Amino acid sequence: MSSALEQDSSLRLLALGDGFIYARALHLAAEMGVADLLSDGPRSTEDLAHLTATDPGTLHSMLRALAGCGVFTEPSPGRFALTAVGECLRSDHPRSVRTTIAQSGRITARAFQHADHALRTGDGAFAAAFGQPFWEFLRDNPEEGAAFDTAMQEHSRVEGEAIVEAYDFPETGRIVDVGGGDGTLLAAVLQARVRTTGVLFDLPHVVERNHIGKAGLTERCEVVGGDIFGELPPDGDLYLMKSVLHGWTDADVVTILRGCRKAMKPDSRLLLIERVIPPGDAPHTSKAFDFAMHVMAGGQERTGDEYTRLLTEAGFAVARLIPTGSVQSIVEAVLPGSGR
Repeated sequence: MSSALEQDSSLRLLALGDGFIYARALHLAAEMGVADLLSDGPRSTEDLAHLTATDPGTLHSMLRALAGCGVFTEPSPGRFALTAVGECLRSDHPRSVRTTIAQSGRITARAFQHADHALRTGDGAFAAAFGQPFWEFLRDNPEEGAAFDTAMQEHSRVEGEAIVEAYDFPETGRIVDVGGGDGTLLAAVLQARVRTTGVLFDLPHVVERNHIGKAGLTERCEVVGGDIFGELPPDGDLYLMKSVLHGWTDADVVTILRGCRKAMKPDSRLLLIERVIPPGDAPHTSKAFDFAMHVMAGGQERTGDEYTRLLTEAGFAVARLIPTGSVQSIVEAVLPGSGR
């Protein structure tokens, strides 16, 4: 007879293996906009099925599974409502992650069907799934490119407050956000430090969809299109890179960092804002994202020691590793001899 420990271990493995069922249900709920339909209160399964053009029985099964995870609740048989967690699937919620989750279902899940390719070769599986590299796919598919920008905005909106609170951003000076997407994080920093100016730098087709004007920062922030492997805006006092380096190989990261060093002044600082992998076996989102980056793009999350090694190779000195109240950490780097 098996021991209780062995039985518990088997059940735990089976539960882990079933995780994809809940993830796929969540993807579909986000794609169909179920939370938006429930924003005014509970609805019946039949009503929701009519509005989403789905089968009532199968939809009920999916929503009941997600209710078991705390996303929805079933206050009476066949009627569903939002929980506090599910509210964040609404498109209009200030901390919405709907676009991120829906795009994950369309893109990440498909790429993960080729995860064995990444395991065998060490190359990202995205091209095997979609026929071209990730960034080229976003460029050639503007709707998905715009969705990706929105997803990055969602991440920055959720994480930005914690980042601004964790780091003593300067009260004055020029802040350059390299690979800054639509400028959500940079806008948060500039709004918190009203005497600073900024430069938003990313690919031309990315920065043209920026939110700098909407944030009322046009007079304080330049928007510059360019290539991260090319010439970066010079003479910034502080350079930011959030969720940029995890998409590249070590060799590419060193090239990017050297380009950044070339643009910096002797006393400039550099902040790498990334999911830094902690030591030990404790669960941490960075560990799952590390595997996802290997599968998606041949990139990776890194430990603090790994970032230190790459920064040192590129000519920097690491000053501090700063945790935030989010999944992100801040690696602060300076140029040797800067006195900081």
